[in-house]
Amino acid sequence: MLERIALHQTRLRTPGLGLEGKGVALGAKGLVLLPSLDRLVAWLSVYTREHSLEDLMPSLVIEIVQSKLGTKEITLSFAAESSDRMDRVAETARLVGGFTFTGTSRHFVQYRDAAAPFGYDATQLISTDAPLVLYHDRFTQVYGTDKEVTLRSLLLRLMPHVDPSTNDDSGPRFIVAEQGLGPALIHYFVRSRVEGEVAVGEWPPESAFDEGPVRRYVMRIPELPKRMRPLMARTPGLTTFLPAGPGVAVEMGYRHPVALRACPVFDPNGLVLLRGRGDEPWTLEKTPQMGDLRAFARVELRSESGADTLTARATRLPDPVRVPLRVVPSPSPWRNVTATWIQPQQLSLLRRIAYALPHQTILRTQVALTEKGAFLRSSQGIEAVPLGMFFVEIHPNLYIPAGYDVTPAVAPEVLYRALGASAAQVLFIDTGARAIAVEEGAFSPLETALLEAQAWEPLVADAIHRALEERPVDLKLEPLGMFALSQVEPPPEPADPGVPQLAGPGREPPR
Repeated sequence: MLERIALHQTRLRTPGLGLEGKGVALGAKGLVLLPSLDRLVAWLSVYTREHSLEDLMPSLVIEIVQSKLGTKEITLSFAAESSDRMDRVAETARLVGGFTFTGTSRHFVQYRDAAAPFGYDATQLISTDAPLVLYHDRFTQVYGTDKEVTLRSLLLRLMPHVDPSTNDDSGPRFIVAEQGLGPALIHYFVRSRVEGEVAVGEWPPESAFDEGPVRRYVMRIPELPKRMRPLMARTPGLTTFLPAGPGVAVEMGYRHPVALRACPVFDPNGLVLLRGRGDEPWTLEKTPQMGDLRAFARVELRSESGADTLTARATRLPDPVRVPLRVVPSPSPWRNVTATWIQPQQLSLLRRIAYALPHQTILRTQVALTEKGAFLRSSQGIEAVPLGMFFVEIHPNLYIPAGYDVTPAVAPEVLYRALGASAAQVLFIDTGARAIAVEEGAFSPLETALLEAQAWEPLVADAIHRALEERPVDLKLEPLGMFALSQVEPPPEPADPGVPQLAGPGREPPR
């Protein structure tokens, strides 16, 4: 009854069957034939695990069909649109034991598989008035429609499975409390500082003996503390639900067989609470107005007579709280060391070190000489002067010893205001928490205060004419020749007083 479609085949016998751009035979609709209801639930469970039914919902139809032999099966039809969608549906159908078909009106042929990559076509059509005819390589069957099943009603009738692992799931929760437990639970949440919202829902009477509608408190808790989860799950009269999708929640400790987030069949403005143990679900067509839990806390009033006895007759300022300032060692590393205090007995050592200080250190340093010693400041760091007690600037014109902190740990601005110094004073706090103020004008550049005044004596110059009387020396340079030493006259021999001298030309005889 079926034949495989070949590549580039254009003529097909099945009504409404055509070729897609990829050459695959495809009708306007797709259809899945499932043998039983549990196979339908299995198909929904597997398909919604990876994909959403949102694109199938506008055309999805679930029907119970009956063959001529009286057997009932389930069909799931939808708009085919593309072979990609049909491939996903067919793969899931094969997994759960179903068959996939494609067609347009009444006649549906088997969808493609590994044996026929481009699909199948019916060689001979059955002449019948039945609403559904299916052509498969294993069978050809005619079905009549029994009834239609909506997906929402099917999901509501499915019983959730027991799953204790959901007790540890985080996230928001819905807690439904019976009317007698609602106020106590609200007070418990408020006392435990658990944030949430609460509303009162009304349901029809459960029996003819009920005088009015059944009222229950519905609370939405964004994050239930872990210590409260066992209490909410085991207390009679309290039922906790975990959101499973827009407008639907499942009781904690249970899990729905179908991923409800992938089935957009519930109204987001309403609320459907699916209970376990086979109980009927609680449905709210429209979620009632919710209010903050703290607005419903228990109100307690004091007696009016006690208010007058606590009225103050007079007021005054309280005694100030003042504690002494302390300077304690700090384990923090030294930073921003910009000043040093040199005691008077160390000034002689400073004079010796001054000869070894570099020019840049002398240029950047300021000094103030007081009766308590010398105070040196340098904005670039004072480590080049290895003398005295080093200070750290914690506030403009406020210094504390390096390696120390002040207690109480107040802000430097507060400490500066508490000391009460003027803007023209520089404050130094020593290790004994004593503050020393040095006038800003007392500081001067170190290079101007470093050298002492030198003694000098005047010298009177001689008259200039004495220098002019001196005859200038006339120097002449003559060539020496090849034998330079031949022109040098020997020096005269010295006369020996013990030897008589002979007379000669130009000499006088000794006398």
